[in-house]
Amino acid sequence: MIINCRTQLIDLSTPKVMGILNLTPDSFYDGGAYQDIDGAIAQTAKMLDEGATFIDVGAYSSRPSAVHISSDEEERRILPVINKLVHTFPEIILSIDTFRASIAKKAIKNGAAIVNDISAGLLDDQMLATVGELQVPYIMMHMRGTPQTMKSLTDYQDVAKEVIHYFSERVAFSRKHNIKDLIIDPGFGFSKTTAQSLELLKNLELMQMIELPLLAGISRKSMIYKTLDTTPENALNGTTALHMIALSKGAKILRVHDVKEAMECVKLFKTL
Repeated sequence: MIINCRTQLIDLSTPKVMGILNLTPDSFYDGGAYQDIDGAIAQTAKMLDEGATFIDVGAYSSRPSAVHISSDEEERRILPVINKLVHTFPEIILSIDTFRASIAKKAIKNGAAIVNDISAGLLDDQMLATVGELQVPYIMMHMRGTPQTMKSLTDYQDVAKEVIHYFSERVAFSRKHNIKDLIIDPGFGFSKTTAQSLELLKNLELMQMIELPLLAGISRKSMIYKTLDTTPENALNGTTALHMIALSKGAKILRVHDVKEAMECVKLFKTL
């Protein structure tokens, strides 16, 4: 499981950690914390020092019922930060968290290396063709609807089987557009109830039949803090517990807010 990130070959046979850098004012956990460039640089330096292989930078909040913003606003938020990060950290592997092909294209041209799309190409019909032309790794996530509508789209007969079916179709479309390096993200919390997200994690090993690297994005999410009757701020211990389960079921990338703790989890998993 090797992906090519701007000529850097990353071997995912050993799990890697992706640090989250939100440039949004309204993300569910750290909204507004890193909107200025200096704050973004400091947080990125911290995550890289703690062992993150990838930094996933996003400027469009995808939390449930998030406010929709224009592509111009998304671009205004994200491109200056990407340019500064690439200049400050020349070896950085940046993932651009967007569902818009135009933003993905500009981000890659400005130094990002991976496209992370919550919609797997379903919210922009130019995305798959654009990623194919760019020849960069593509993370496709399972979601129904949009961040604004997904809370009402949680009717499943068998959530794991339906997610697998979704990926079989989206992977086929991606291959037609000559996308070579694909990573799948089951989309915990996206168009899924807490019970459904936990059921999906319980059966996560089934995703391995798709034969693609698996990303787990469960950091401080409601599936954890609602189950524990706490808050995102107090959900780190629960996050670490579920990270170990995700790794044991085949996850190759952990997308996290807390890199140090995730790296410790990966080290213990490898040791065991």
